[in-house]
Amino acid sequence: MTEQSSNSGAPRQPVVLQVLPALVTGGVERGAVDVGIALAEAGWGSYVVSSGGPMARELERAGAKHITLPVNSKNPFVMRENADRLAELARKFKADIIHARSRAPAWSAEAAAKRAGAHFVTTFHGTYNLGPFALKRHYNAVMARGERVIAISQFIASHIHQYYGASWERVRVVPRGIDLSIFDPTHVSPERIIQLSTAWRLPDGVPVVMLPGRLTRWKGQPVLIEAMAKMRDQLGWEDMRCLLVGSDQGRTAYREELLAQTQRLGLGDVVHVIDDCRDLPAAYMLADVVVSASTDPEAFGRVIVEAQAMGRPVVASDHGGARETVIANETGWLVPPGDPMALAQSISDVLEMDIDLRQKRALQAVSHAKANFSKERMCKETLAVYQEVLGMDKTA
Repeated sequence: MTEQSSNSGAPRQPVVLQVLPALVTGGVERGAVDVGIALAEAGWGSYVVSSGGPMARELERAGAKHITLPVNSKNPFVMRENADRLAELARKFKADIIHARSRAPAWSAEAAAKRAGAHFVTTFHGTYNLGPFALKRHYNAVMARGERVIAISQFIASHIHQYYGASWERVRVVPRGIDLSIFDPTHVSPERIIQLSTAWRLPDGVPVVMLPGRLTRWKGQPVLIEAMAKMRDQLGWEDMRCLLVGSDQGRTAYREELLAQTQRLGLGDVVHVIDDCRDLPAAYMLADVVVSASTDPEAFGRVIVEAQAMGRPVVASDHGGARETVIANETGWLVPPGDPMALAQSISDVLEMDIDLRQKRALQAVSHAKANFSKERMCKETLAVYQEVLGMDKTA
């Protein structure tokens, strides 16, 4: 809709209403905030609806608006009420597009878009659990019903097409983007690195292997722990450190299981489970190798991209989004998922790499991340999807 403004005669700028469960932390939230800010900076109407969280303040400071509604609820009665509330908001703000980023809010957003005469767009952020029941797939399927369905990787685009029958004509691949002003090795001071090294009690000169990511089994922490044992027992690495950096998010039993595994393998002094880190760029600079050992395919794999942007060697599982974010044997290394020996060998090979080749690979990784995975590119391509839905001239 580009109706004329009654005040100036200029075309009215479009309005986008993004909907997601909360604004606490995570990739879905980061993407919504970045796009919300980009919309405001472009002069569009930018509204984000969620149940709230600390990231809402970032939106407001940039000129976007946040509205708090219980869209995190999966209660059918609340979801129905949310549809009414979202339709009312869409009419009030004259929203041209309602963009849903999660399943429960998407059910409400789809109904609201129909009632308010707005376009319905979705972003498919993961594979979601298909489960053994048709009801589960039906619940997920709303994410494939947007007029345009944004997939965060080609892997996810293929998944949408295969399991939900979304036509390729409606699917648009927009890879996630990172803030390259934050994930830049030249912007991390020595003081930050020293402070973190001291807090984590890392000895000088000892190789550091790091797996950043929340503590959940499919992220592959047990595989890496087993790989560290094989590095010691079969590849001759006597002194090293392995850091599992991420919150257990209440999964205390899993955390204890990881600690028990390290003790059973005699790795109590080698493997350290560390809570969330507030300075990930500095953490990356401490790592000699960054690992993504996910046993299930990553939809995208933000850690893999962040590490490359920081010039760190990356070893990742050879499936899912990693095949798109890593140029194998150039910007990183891919190993069979769930194979501790292959992972151990690859880590060992990286640690033994000639310094000149290591520096060459680091430069390639940084260049690759900057060229393909900036948040600016993600936002530009997302706005292009909106323009396409609205039939706007993208060159105007």
